[in-house]
Amino acid sequence: MTAANQQIRAYYLALYGAWGRQHWWPARDRFEVIVGAYLTQNTSWKNVEIALLQLRAARQLSFAAMRTIPLNQLEALIRPAGYFRQKAARLKTFVAFVDQVYGGSLPRMFAQPTDKLRQELLSLNGVGPETADSILLYAGQHPVFVVDDYSRRILERHGIADPKMSYEELRELFEQSLSEVPEAPATVTQTPETAIPSLAHAPSAMSLARRSPLAQTYNDMHGLIVATGKQYCLKAEPRCQHCPLRTFLPEDGPAVNPV
Repeated sequence: MTAANQQIRAYYLALYGAWGRQHWWPARDRFEVIVGAYLTQNTSWKNVEIALLQLRAARQLSFAAMRTIPLNQLEALIRPAGYFRQKAARLKTFVAFVDQVYGGSLPRMFAQPTDKLRQELLSLNGVGPETADSILLYAGQHPVFVVDDYSRRILERHGIADPKMSYEELRELFEQSLSEVPEAPATVTQTPETAIPSLAHAPSAMSLARRSPLAQTYNDMHGLIVATGKQYCLKAEPRCQHCPLRTFLPEDGPAVNPV
């Protein structure tokens, strides 16, 4: 393994040792994960939660309901998540795709080989790599790492990633680094400074779903990176003093980057 691969593995162990599982994705079933993956585009998770609550209260948070709900009603229910017209149309497109290609069966869809299904998802309007990989990992339990802005920011500030690296290059870097599943620490050691219970989700049906050890590692690492980005590796001004990754920083401190 390269030095970068070894360092990313060390990050996983350090973060897991500090915080343990973050219980991603917080959802009751596969379809709720998929809806959340669409809704979280260009908005905060807090806004997504409001939209999901409205869908659930209206009894529209199911595959069958999404198939028949009028578009304007769907738009109104997901309005808190922003870009509601685009997202409503994209959700309808996804449901139509599953109906046409897989007879309306999510289990049949997720039974496909990872690479094949990933390409199919990427061909849908409004599905980029992060959304596709979120659906694959969190709804389908496929071993695919999800790269987001937090991942890029942390690696760039630690001098591991180049700002010009593509999504696919970063995904490959994470997957290579974690391909030999590290043994997670048996206990979590928190201090008052590093404890962040407010960022960890309560266990949900989907966060506790059965998955391979590799998919579980990718799941845990992504959740831990999100927690790091929200609590410490802020866009405007990093808070490195109490971050579990502070000992891995270059001697001259975090690199400045705009992500």
